[in-house]
Amino acid sequence: MRFEETWNEWKKGRLTQEETGRIWGISERTFRRYLRRVEEEGVKGILDKRLTQASSRRAPVDEALGLVEKVCSRHEGWNAKHFHSWYRKEGGSRSYTWVKKTLQENGVVEKTPGKGRHRERRERAPWEGMMIHQDASSHPRVPGQIWNLVVTMDEASNAHYSMFFVDEEGTASSLQGMKDVIEKKGLPSALCTDRGSHYWITPEAGGKVDKKNLTPFGRAKKQLGIEMIAAYSPEARGRSERAFRTHQKRLPKELALEGITTMEAA
Repeated sequence: MRFEETWNEWKKGRLTQEETGRIWGISERTFRRYLRRVEEEGVKGILDKRLTQASSRRAPVDEALGLVEKVCSRHEGWNAKHFHSWYRKEGGSRSYTWVKKTLQENGVVEKTPGKGRHRERRERAPWEGMMIHQDASSHPRVPGQIWNLVVTMDEASNAHYSMFFVDEEGTASSLQGMKDVIEKKGLPSALCTDRGSHYWITPEAGGKVDKKNLTPFGRAKKQLGIEMIAAYSPEARGRSERAFRTHQKRLPKELALEGITTMEAA
């Protein structure tokens, strides 16, 4: 039934306030509030004012256009999350949702499809500093140069305790990463790594690691009482793999923005 019909039926006494409210999908108490508004302002009193009044917090059109222009001129190719992190560092106050929606509506960034359901993720360590992930990835950070990025990060919070570039990863770079962690957080309980030859000895290619015959890095961790955990698949070290995907997308753009072309400057 339309509003006028039910309103007239109630005025004629054919419907109670409870019955009228049920038809409108509201409570009897809300109906009485509507009744007072209609008596004071007419039918306009019950219209949703959010549909007729502009929000006082709505961003000016010039601000939205300026944001789009900034992305097109200096940050082309950046995704919404990456740009928003830079935007907040530069003093921007708008939310990530507003920035993403503005860029998508103007065709600057594309909407990404939903990730869908996936395997259940392993629970994180309960406290920071208990379990550490260390991994390295080679990627062309600047045109014509391939650097290795060595990252040592926390299992519980994803905090990066050590992150630096080297020409080639190995025992020295791995020890340097752990040194940075120990100086900042003390000794961790465990360290998760891939099966790189400087971490583990693997008698058969693709097989299990030898936990008795240790590498120099393995012996150092044993003397410190740090348990070493070998990851046998990218999924097993998923946190570091996801972090590297983010770094591979963002770092080349950040370095280009700052005009950095040498490892020393990076």
